Amino acid sequence: MTDPCPVTRRLLDYVDASPTPFHAVAEAAGMLAAGGYTRLRESDAWALEAGGRYMVTRNDSTLIAFQVGEDPAAGFRLVGAHTDSPNLRLKPNPSYVKEGFRQLGVEVYGGVLLATWTDRDLSLAGRVTLRDDPQPRLLRVDRPLCRVANLAIHLNREANDKGLGLNKQTHLPPLVGLEGKGGEESRWFEDFLAAELGVESEQILGFDLMLFDVVPSTVSGFHGEFIHAPRLDNLASCHAGLEALLASKGSSAHTRGVALYDHEEVGSRSAEGAMGNFLESVLERVVLGTGGTRETLHRAVANSLLVSADMAHAVHPNYADKHEPRHMPRINAGPVIKVNSQLRYATNADTASRFERFAIQAEVEVQKFVNRTDLACGSTIGPISASQLGMPTVDVGNPMLSMHSIREMAGAHDQRAMVAVLERLFA
Repeated sequence: MTDPCPVTRRLLDYVDASPTPFHAVAEAAGMLAAGGYTRLRESDAWALEAGGRYMVTRNDSTLIAFQVGEDPAAGFRLVGAHTDSPNLRLKPNPSYVKEGFRQLGVEVYGGVLLATWTDRDLSLAGRVTLRDDPQPRLLRVDRPLCRVANLAIHLNREANDKGLGLNKQTHLPPLVGLEGKGGEESRWFEDFLAAELGVESEQILGFDLMLFDVVPSTVSGFHGEFIHAPRLDNLASCHAGLEALLASKGSSAHTRGVALYDHEEVGSRSAEGAMGNFLESVLERVVLGTGGTRETLHRAVANSLLVSADMAHAVHPNYADKHEPRHMPRINAGPVIKVNSQLRYATNADTASRFERFAIQAEVEVQKFVNRTDLACGSTIGPISASQLGMPTVDVGNPMLSMHSIREMAGAHDQRAMVAVLERLFA
């Protein structure tokens, strides 16, 4: 097995460091700060300079970073992606005891492939709010803590023939421990969080916590062709945008940037989602803050291109009939341009051609994807952002298998190709 290229190794490190959107944004902010990006706050007045590098977050789970162009009317070259992935998230009052087991109540977030979450070494990560500290604390428990235990085949004889049917309310709560000899402590979960954070349990006010698989990402395949990792959809696209932006040298007429949104997997309908006003607000402040007017902003949007980067479906050899016969993207064969006539993707012939020209410049082959006409098609932030901003948009992504599984699979060489194309976008 060969080692992955440096870009892919950095991708796996980024994924492993980012079990939640909060951690993904914190890691991204660290990368950007090391690359000379200054952190802004939405509530402050901004003093922007041409060529300046800046970043701003909302809810600690969405991040926008940009390098201001020399000409406010020249437009924007942007990469949009999302920091969230389908998973299991704790309910506000999660802890209870049943049949002597301590358990945690969970909700399903997004389109989870539920069966893949059973019999895994799981732990908790997210953020916790405290009574005497206005700044939420990041939490990551770096050890196996709980498990969604499967029912033995002896008690579910039809599981292999009819599939594993899981009731979201009753079958998904993970087992986290056994009841103490003295009975159930009233605040045992709050006591656990407090101990992990080094505070008193009375300080715990609330949390946004979710389960994650503690097994690290890895390289596999006869010649190291594949990567196996959680959350490739869509941290791989976040990472590709960040890598390309950080590789951009010198100034340009247009403003370069990335927008890494939360809540794409549940429809983007939030202040920090693509349906919110975050990106629109930032772009307006960039133009007006560098001497432009509202007229300049409208001209800039018309001169722009947004690359909506979200992972794509590679052809699965065991289920090839689920794919459109003449549009079967293959792993390690280059970025995928995604098209849908129902506008589940924002791509049109013009924006697709613009992306393909960047690929030609980077000497990278591209692939095309459309869904089977008789199957429903997923969507991305692309159509949302295009309609919100009025900006030309193309939907692309790297091919992968096991999408929305707890552990996904992609090509060890595709990340380098996507970064190369996005570097041409920012050139």
